[in-house]
Amino acid sequence: MAWRSQLSRNLKELRVLFCQKSPSSAPARSFVENNYKDLKTLNPKLPILIRECSGIEPQMWARYDMGVERGIRLEGLSEPQILKALEDLAKAGSSTKA
Repeated sequence: MAWRSQLSRNLKELRVLFCQKSPSSAPARSFVENNYKDLKTLNPKLPILIRECSGIEPQMWARYDMGVERGIRLEGLSEPQILKALEDLAKAGSSTKA
């Protein structure tokens, strides 16, 4: 999982949005609890924003160069699938570089 340490090269910001209580957000909450510390340790200058809002569907947003953003709905995804979605967002950022 070497890509995890390269997030700050491809992303300018990562946002994870989820509800504090809803069952559909449980995998997203688990993902944050289990991966935030490691991701932040590997990418100390990358802003990783965690946004909790009652009733919101779980989402992950990546901001790239030039203000380009890409989002993924996380509803129905398991924690490993969320990790794969993050990897896909990181790879999409590397393809936007000239």
